[in-house]
Parts: sequence; structure tokens; C-alpha cells
Amino acid sequence: MSFDTPLCLCGPLREPKQMLADQQYSGHTSIHDDDMAEKLGFRAGPIEGPTHFSQFTPLLAEIWGQDWFERGCFSAHFQNMVVEGEQVRAFVERPAPGATRVRCWAEKADGTPVLEASASIGDAGPSLLDERMARLRPPERLVILADLHVGMTGAEEERVRMDADQHMGDLYPFSLNQKLERITENSPWYSQADVSPWGRPIIPLEMVSVLAEYSSKQAAFPVKQPVIGLFADQEIRMVDGPLLVGEDYLIRREVVALSESKRTESYWVRSRIYSADGSQLKAEMLLNHATLKHSYADYPQE
Repeated sequence: MSFDTPLCLCGPLREPKQMLADQQYSGHTSIHDDDMAEKLGFRAGPIEGPTHFSQFTPLLAEIWGQDWFERGCFSAHFQNMVVEGEQVRAFVERPAPGATRVRCWAEKADGTPVLEASASIGDAGPSLLDERMARLRPPERLVILADLHVGMTGAEEERVRMDADQHMGDLYPFSLNQKLERITENSPWYSQADVSPWGRPIIPLEMVSVLAEYSSKQAAFPVKQPVIGLFADQEIRMVDGPLLVGEDYLIRREVVALSESKRTESYWVRSRIYSADGSQLKAEMLLNHATLKHSYADYPQE
């Protein structure tokens, strides 16, 4: 007997923790601060989007095993903010035999959507964000991002690493070890070299975002300030993964798209993470930085 009924894997309800309440950039607190969030019309400071990625890792490892950590791509569009105390559950469509891409999504306990995503392995064709970018219309007139253009690259190559006890700076005011105390899905692979298949602890999927972004000020993209931004879309792709704790890497950045909505101006940046000598591509992050128009005081005049 056979059925066409679509099935999915799901994890337990989790309460992701807020770790960016003290985040600062451009001399002010971010949207993750409760007071700042309320000034901008949100009820509280949201939990950072990639925090939810950890809930998908056990489900995707169930489907693709070790290969997921070496060649996996998670491509997400964030739909609704989550504040600390709310519960979230992750879902992954069960793939047909041999499938290299699956649909993923996360919901709050009451069914409110949190994010939609694609997960894929290797060269599986366009990701969810590839498809979203292909549908973007050119912005009519940018103010906050008027000095950016597609193809603009970062001012310099950035040298980064993540040690277990390394404080990750003003953008990420915590260490990997502190994150592992609060992460929703922990694994000994993140901290114990003797049990990791790669002989070294690996950086969790959600912390790849931190590695790829904590030095981003060095790119010096000319975004007008002061302004408040948030992550609207994010993709993390392993090319020759996983990324390792205590390993040196080099990042090169490029603006790959500009877009606009009623409330935001967005610049999409692809950050390529290379081996320390810059010769071998290890991973990529695509990030849609959405800047809130009404957070820029001179927006009406300009």
C-alpha cells in the first residue's frame, strides 16, 4: 500500500534565548534592545534570526548525516519576530529518496510562522533566496543606501576566527562557550575534539553567522547613519565544511543586490569565507540587511 501524503520531520518546542540585548553598532543599541525595539513600534527586542537555525540541524543531520555539515545549505526568509519566552518548533519536509533539496519552516506554539526556508546538499540548484533575489525589482530611489551599488566589494579582506572563549565584540557580546550554555540543540561536536568526526570542534550553524558578521564594520559599506537594521533573509552554505573552532579564515564581501519595501531599504551582501591564505573557499553567507526607513532621522528631507 502506498500514499501520496506529504510527511515531515519536526523537533520539540524550544524557547530560544536572547543574547543580543547589549548589542551595539554605530554608537547606539540595536533592535534587539527592548527600549529601542519599542521606539520602533515592536513589542520587545527580537531574538536574532539565525538562532532558530540550530533547531533544524538535528533534523537535517537525520536526513543527510555528516554530509549536511560538509556541503549543506540553509536558506531562510524571516517572517515574524520571536521574543524570549515564546516557543518555536522546526519542521523539515521528508524528502523523496535521492532528493537534494527540502522545504523547511518554523512556527511558534500557536502556529504563527517564524521563517520559511530551503535546505539542500551540494549543487542542488537554486536555493530559496536565489529564487527570492531573482524576483526583486530595482529600487526606485534609495536614500539610506544611495551610495551603494551592486558589485561593490568590502574595503579590505577581513581575517577572522572563533575561539571557544573569544568575546565576539560589540555586535555579538558573548563567546561560543556562552552560546553553548543556552543553545537550543547542543552537540559534543561543538566542543569536544575527540568525538568530532573532523578531529576538531566545529562551529554551530547559527554561530557561522557570528563568524561571518562580527568583523563586518571593516567592509565600510557607505550606509548612512545612524540607522537601525535587521536581518530579513539569510543563507549559510558550506562548500568545504564544516568551519572549525580556533581556525583562521579570510572573508571577502560583495553587495549582490539592492531592494526596497514600504518600510525598508535593503542591501544583500555575499560574504565568502576562505582558508586563511585565501586560496580555498570554505563557506558562504548571503545576508539581506534591511534598514528601517523611519529609523533614519533625515529620511523625509532627503
